Amino acid sequence: MKRLSYLVGLVLLAGTIWAFTVPGEKYFDIAKSLDIFATLFKEVNAHYVDEVNPKKLIETGINGMLDQLDPYTDYIPEEDLEAFSIQTTGQYAGVGALIGIVNKKTVITNPYVGFPAERAGIRVGDEIISVDGKQVQGSPTFEISTLLKGKPNTDVVLEVKRVGQKENLKFKLTREKIKISNITYQGMVAPDVGYIKLDEFTPGAGKEVEAAVTELKKKGAKKLILDLRDNPGGSLYEAVNIVNLFIPKGKEVVSTKGKVPEWNKTYTTLNNPLDTDIPLAILTSEGSASASEIVAGSLQDYDRAVLVGQKTFGKGLVQTTRQLAYNAQLKVTTAKYYIPSGRCIQAIDYEHRQSDGTVQKFPDSLKREFKTAIGRKVFDGAGLDPDVLVEAATYSAAIVELVGSGLVFEYATKYCGEHPEIPNSMKDFTLSDAEYQRFVAWVKEQTFTFSSELDQRTDELIASAKKERYYDELQGQLKELKAKIEQSKSTALIRNKPELSRILEEEIAFHYSLVKGQVEVSMERDKEISEARKIVSDLGAYKKMLAPN
Repeated sequence: MKRLSYLVGLVLLAGTIWAFTVPGEKYFDIAKSLDIFATLFKEVNAHYVDEVNPKKLIETGINGMLDQLDPYTDYIPEEDLEAFSIQTTGQYAGVGALIGIVNKKTVITNPYVGFPAERAGIRVGDEIISVDGKQVQGSPTFEISTLLKGKPNTDVVLEVKRVGQKENLKFKLTREKIKISNITYQGMVAPDVGYIKLDEFTPGAGKEVEAAVTELKKKGAKKLILDLRDNPGGSLYEAVNIVNLFIPKGKEVVSTKGKVPEWNKTYTTLNNPLDTDIPLAILTSEGSASASEIVAGSLQDYDRAVLVGQKTFGKGLVQTTRQLAYNAQLKVTTAKYYIPSGRCIQAIDYEHRQSDGTVQKFPDSLKREFKTAIGRKVFDGAGLDPDVLVEAATYSAAIVELVGSGLVFEYATKYCGEHPEIPNSMKDFTLSDAEYQRFVAWVKEQTFTFSSELDQRTDELIASAKKERYYDELQGQLKELKAKIEQSKSTALIRNKPELSRILEEEIAFHYSLVKGQVEVSMERDKEISEARKIVSDLGAYKKMLAPN
C-alpha cells in the first residue's frame, strides 16, 4: 500500500505542477482529470465495501482508457515484458517448441526446426505430461511454458504421451537461445521460379530474405514469388531492408508523419540492391498488414512487383515503445506511414468514432487516387489492392467449426501415430477415400455438432412466428424444416469432402514435416501460387501488368 500511495502522490504532484506551469485549457483539463482520477481511486480503495485489488483496478482503468484509441496502443506491465520481447525480437531461451490446448490437453503444436525439441524427436501432437518430474496435465499453458524456459545450457526433462506408443516418452533437452526464423519455407516451385514464405518481420528478416534469394538464384531461380499472406508485420526497418533488395540505393521506401514534428522521418534505401530486374510477384491476403504492406506497397509504387491475391488489411499506423515507471512500457501509435506514391493505406478511422464507440472503415467517397512511378492508378484508405485479384477460399460453417474444435488436429495426430513412418516428400501425399470415410466415422464418434446459418435463420423464423402468433398454424411445417436441416447437417462432412480433405491432408503434412510438408502438399493446388507462377513465367504478360494504365 505504501508503494500505491507513493504512486498516487506522484500523479497528484504531476497534475498540480502541470496545471500551474503549462498554459492552455487543454493542459488544465489534463491536470484536472488526473487529479479527479487519483482522488477517486483513493476513495474507492479506502471505502469500498469489499477489498479491492489496486493493481488490477488500475490496469482495468488504463486498458479502458486505451480502448478508446486503437487496438495497437497497449499497456505492457513488467510481468508481460518477456512475452512482449519474444513477440518483437523472436528470441528467448528454451527448448524451441510452441504449445497449446487441444481438447483439454496441452500438446506440442509446433517444434521449431533446428532447435532442441525438434532435434530430439518431439513431434506435433505430443501431449505434455510432466516437466522435470512435475505433473502438468491440466495446468495453464503459461505455467508450462515458464517451466520449459530458463537459462541457456541448463537441462530440462520433458515427458510426453504419444499416440501409438504404449509407454510415455521422456526427453532430456538442453535449453538454448531460440531465434525464430522469419522465413518458414523457401524452395523452387518451377525449374526457374523461386518461392519464399515470410511470416514475420523480426530483427534479421532482411538478411534472411537476402540469403534466401541468393540461394534460390544459385539453384536456377530467374523469377521470384514472395509470400506475405497472413504476415501481420513487425519491424519497419526490416521492411525497408527487404525493399532495398529490389530497388536502387537512395530511393524513398516509406515516410512517417505524426503529432510530434521532430519524429517525422523518411526512410530511404541505404545499400546497393541485390537484384533490380528479376521478375517478382508478391502474394497478399486480408491478413497481410503493417510491414507487409510497406514492402508490397512500396514495390507496387515503384512498379517493381506484381501483387497477387486479396486486398490487404490496411494498417498504416506506426507504434513506438515508451518506458514507464516500475519497468512497465507503453506501445503507442505515434504516426501514420506513407508509401512512395504518397498514399496512406490505413483502412480503419479510429479518430472519428460513432456515438456508440464503434469505428468504421474510411468510405469509398474519401479514397484518393495516386500514381505509381510510371503512372498506374492506385488508391489510399483501404489497404492495398492486388494487381491480380484471386478470390479467397470460403468455407462452410461445418468446416470452420470442425477445424476450430481441434478435431482435425487431433485426427492428424492419431493418423501420424498409426502411420509413424515419415514420408520422404509430402508432394504426392493424398488421403484415400477409405481413409476419409474413417475420418468421418471418427468425427461422429466424438459427437461433433455445429450451428449453421440455416439453423440461425430457422430459429429467427420460429421466434417471429411465435411473436406474430402464427406458430400454432405453422408448427408442423417449421418442425419438418428443422428436421430436414438436421438431416442435411448429418451429411455435411461428405458434401464438404473436397475442401475438408485438403485441410486434413495439410494438417497431417504439418504433423509429419512442419511447414515444409504443409507447403509441399498444398503447392500444386494453391491458387495464388499457381497464378503468381504463371504471371512471372510469362515475361510479356508481366511487363504488360506493370505498364501505365
